[in-house]
Amino acid sequence: MSAAAPSPLIRIEQVRKSFGTNLVLRDVSLDVDAGEVVVIAGRSGSGKSTLLRCINHLEAIDSGRIFVGDQLVGYEERAGKRIPLKEAQLAQQRQEMGMVFQQFNLFPHLTVLENIIAAPVHVRRESRKAATEYAKELLERVGLPEKINAYPQQLSGGQQQRIAIARALAMRPRALLFDEPTSALDPEMISEVLNVMVSLSDQGMTMIVVSHEMGFARAAADRIILMHEGMIVENAVPEIFFSAPGHDATRQFLSKILR
Repeated sequence: MSAAAPSPLIRIEQVRKSFGTNLVLRDVSLDVDAGEVVVIAGRSGSGKSTLLRCINHLEAIDSGRIFVGDQLVGYEERAGKRIPLKEAQLAQQRQEMGMVFQQFNLFPHLTVLENIIAAPVHVRRESRKAATEYAKELLERVGLPEKINAYPQQLSGGQQQRIAIARALAMRPRALLFDEPTSALDPEMISEVLNVMVSLSDQGMTMIVVSHEMGFARAAADRIILMHEGMIVENAVPEIFFSAPGHDATRQFLSKILR
C-alpha cells in the first residue's frame, strides 16, 4: 500500500471577505505544500493582498476556513460554532507565518541587530545570546553581515527590505508571506531583494508572494496564481502560465505587464 500524500501546509477553503458592500474575496480555495513557492499576481483591487492578510488573520474572514498545518487560523470550533481566538492565541499562531510588507517597518531607534532579535527575545523568550547568534547567521544569508550595528536610516531601501526578511526569518516561521516586497524600492534595488528570495526558495522555504515581478515568478515559483475580481482564475506552473494560460484575464494581464 502506498503512503498517503502529505497534507498541505496551508489550506484555504471557500474564503469570503467583504469590506462593507464590496465583496473582495469570493469563495477562494487554495492549497500550498511545504517547501512550495506560490506567486499571486493580478490587477490592483483583485483581492491578492487581502487574501495574504487573511492567511495570518490580519484581516478576519467572513466565512470559510484557513488552516496552517492542522491549526484553524483565527478561530476554534466548538459544538459546530466558530469562536474567535484571543489575542495571545493569535499572536502565537502568527509566529508560524513570517510577514514581509511593502514598507519595511523597521524600528528606527534600534540597530539592525536589535530589530532582528527583538521578537525572538521578547515573544519566543529566546536567550539574547542564542538570538544574536542566529541573527548573525541570517545577516549572512541576506548578504548584510557588515550592517549589524547600523541603524535603518543608514541603509538603502533594498538593504532595509533584506533586514525585514531576516527579521521575519528570526522567528523560525513555517512559511513566509510577502506582500509586494519590491514595490517601494527603486529599480536598481529590486534585484538584491529578489536574489535573497530566490535563495530562500532554493533552500526549501515555503513562500506565498504577492508580486508583479514576473522574472522572479519564472525563476522561483512552483505555481503562479492569477486573481481577478476576488477569485482565482488561473493556477498553473510557470511554463503553462506564461505560454498557455487558460483564462482571458491572465492573457490580458500578461499582455500589459510583459510589454
